[in-house]
Amino acid sequence: MSADIREFGKLADGRVVRAITLRAGELSARILTLGATLQDLRLAGTPWPLVLGSDLPGAYTSSLNWCGAVVGPVANRIGGARARIDGRDHRFTPNEGPNLLHSGDDGISGLIWEVAEAAGDAVTLQCDLAHGFGGFPGHRIIRATYRIAPPATLEITLSAHSDHETLMNLAHHPYWNLDGTGTTSGHSLSVAAGRVLPTRESLPLGPVPVEGTPYDLRQARALPDLPPLDHNYCLDAADTPRPVARLTGERGVTLVLQTDAPGLQVYDGRGLDSTPYPGLTGQPYKARAGLALEPQLWPDAPNHPDFPSIALRPGQEWRQKTRYTLSRA
Repeated sequence: MSADIREFGKLADGRVVRAITLRAGELSARILTLGATLQDLRLAGTPWPLVLGSDLPGAYTSSLNWCGAVVGPVANRIGGARARIDGRDHRFTPNEGPNLLHSGDDGISGLIWEVAEAAGDAVTLQCDLAHGFGGFPGHRIIRATYRIAPPATLEITLSAHSDHETLMNLAHHPYWNLDGTGTTSGHSLSVAAGRVLPTRESLPLGPVPVEGTPYDLRQARALPDLPPLDHNYCLDAADTPRPVARLTGERGVTLVLQTDAPGLQVYDGRGLDSTPYPGLTGQPYKARAGLALEPQLWPDAPNHPDFPSIALRPGQEWRQKTRYTLSRA
């Protein structure tokens, strides 16, 4: 099957955004060249989108930045917007108080990626970052491959190389709403993690057991019963994707997330507000319209020597694979 690639629209600065539509089995997905963004995802027999998105390109450089995108080169937060890389101190331009979030204004979610390969059921997008871009060393080549595996699995493989030692922590950042309603209040969530990173002023502290805390998601719990969430769950080490999270809506759709990443950031979407841009359901998204589940390495790792390292050295390949499997009851 040949690739379905069309113009999606233009940004305010004149850049052209293209959309690649993938179809196989019971799934169809639309991927944007802007930020390698999952703009829409549909399951046969379900007359509503399963992820948040917009049909207006401007939304992705405004109130829906990061929504559905591949974020990086360093996802999540770097405390104090500073890190030591290959023995040298590097400072970045903060964009969340004193901290750097999702690599700031020079993050890859705001770039137009090239279509490297495309077919009817898969697409590979690539972006090249010059040495020093965003304040990080290294000429970095980053690739994202989306592939639909019938009957209803969307797989995303992220990879990166660099010619200098650098930092790399890519993350896919979709917001899920399996009910097509205004909030995720009818959803329940489980996460197969025995530890979580508590936070202070949005930055992670050391891992603690979830047992006996409000953050224990080892058994499915209704989202309205959970505390405010923007936390990294610490996953057991794995060489291949394994089931780590299950999200179920009250209208019969279930998502099972598998990943080989060591962490899963869970964000409840309490800060969402896409005004003035309408979402895929026709109205602007408001607080808790979607739940973000972001496979990644642990946040602020350069400032925590005991966290899994996010250093990427020349000759190494950074690689992460995640599978989203959808089903209907």
